[in-house]
Amino acid sequence: MLNLIQAYRANAAKRALYRRTRDEIAQMPRNVALDLGIFPEDAARIAHKAVWG
Repeated sequence: MLNLIQAYRANAAKRALYRRTRDEIAQMPRNVALDLGIFPEDAARIAHKAVWG
């Protein structure tokens, strides 16, 4: 049972990190994002790769 709770907490933490990362990228000023070589429209894909690989 403890392993199930730990897995749930770990998954919840990863989901929270994903949402936070996605939102930060999506809200980034376009000129800053382009200087970094990323597109705000790709925020979900970039965040997914950053969190889950």
